[in-house]
Amino acid sequence: MLTIIGCGNLNRSDDAVGVIVAQQLQNYLAQQPHPHVRVYDCGTAGMEVMFQARGSTKLIIVDASATGSDAGAIFKVPGKELEALPEPSYNLHDFRWDNALAAGRQIFKDEFPQDVTVYLIEAANLGFGLELTPAVRDAADSVVAEITTIIQQNV
Repeated sequence: MLTIIGCGNLNRSDDAVGVIVAQQLQNYLAQQPHPHVRVYDCGTAGMEVMFQARGSTKLIIVDASATGSDAGAIFKVPGKELEALPEPSYNLHDFRWDNALAAGRQIFKDEFPQDVTVYLIEAANLGFGLELTPAVRDAADSVVAEITTIIQQNV
């Protein structure tokens, strides 16, 4: 089972890129179903990422990044490199997808995917707004095309 999860906030311009990629892939799967592929928009809910990933053999996460690189730069990173155990907290808003990777592996063990890839797309604007900037929109289209190829190979 391949699970694809888009993360981000639709109200913060380029931060929405992961959600928009997930929505585009959901539309693709509505037209061309693949029974062993699931796509979720998890917004900013790290806990949901952990539960949706459970039972998958392969996991892809798409999110925005803010590293100071050129807007629209795409980073394809093995999930193991980004796992981070959460700091002790009573606030689930602090539980992000990188925490979900580490905690999910500890909690679900063999039911959690070992094959995890994260696509990070460098944002130009993380302020309030409903549109992606052009460079990020182009990068999102490239990531959708790459993941669509992965889906087609996952038959």
